[in-house]
Amino acid sequence: MARLRSVLLSVVAASFLLAGCAHRPPASDPEALRLYKEKNDPLEPMNRITLRFNEAMDRLFLRQVTLGYRAIVPAVGRKAVENFLRNLRNPVYFANSLLQGDVRQAGVVLGRLIVNSTIGIGGLGDPATKMGLVHRREDFGQTLAVWGVGDGFYLVLPFLGPSSLRDTFGLAGDVGLDPFTSVLLDGKQKYLSYVRRGLEGLDLYERSIDNLDDLRRNSLDYYSAVRSFYRQNRKDLINNGKVQPDDAQFDDFDDFDDEEDKSEKKPQEPPLRWLSPLEGRTVLAGA
Repeated sequence: MARLRSVLLSVVAASFLLAGCAHRPPASDPEALRLYKEKNDPLEPMNRITLRFNEAMDRLFLRQVTLGYRAIVPAVGRKAVENFLRNLRNPVYFANSLLQGDVRQAGVVLGRLIVNSTIGIGGLGDPATKMGLVHRREDFGQTLAVWGVGDGFYLVLPFLGPSSLRDTFGLAGDVGLDPFTSVLLDGKQKYLSYVRRGLEGLDLYERSIDNLDDLRRNSLDYYSAVRSFYRQNRKDLINNGKVQPDDAQFDDFDDFDDEEDKSEKKPQEPPLRWLSPLEGRTVLAGA
């Protein structure tokens, strides 16, 4: 645990340095703000190469595995897997809610954990939602944003997919906040940690694959579309779905929804978190 605390503190310290990496123009200068959001991608040539690599891995391996999973496991079974994995993430959501000062949401997460772990048979079911305890993702990248850390420049990570400088540090922060990290990695069942991450990536990709295919077919520039969707979705998550005055540029993208958020009418998951094959947003964080 001491090692995890040390990692988490290092992530927090490094993340606050990001505030100086990207100076956000004031809202009083909307044109400068628009250009800032459009141009904050200094590593675009490298990012495009990384995206092509991720797409190649998709064609060679991920797509076949995911479609096989969809064919073999019925929808009710896939939903149970989603519920179970999400329940395992509730301690991370709880910790981030507290770190953001959102005590009410922390109570909702705690209630979900208790109800779904008991009445929901270890998290396989989701009776908490029917009781009004609705799921809302809270990760450490969001926490850093609430603390005032700028998102930094856009990044496409190998296998992990679209991210930002802040959210990359956030992935590591979620590892430190996840109690199962210490339990699994410090014990004799380390393989369970890799099984869990693999299932998280598989589950999230299976729920996103149809939307991703639509995006590929309908985008003139897939890279730019992915970047726009990622930024919009992160903004939605950070603001808990509340529209901000400077969000008008993203109005054309409101129809792109993740399946779990359609059912719950909540902020959608980042659309390409499936590229973390081991959370979406997943080798490090999970969904």
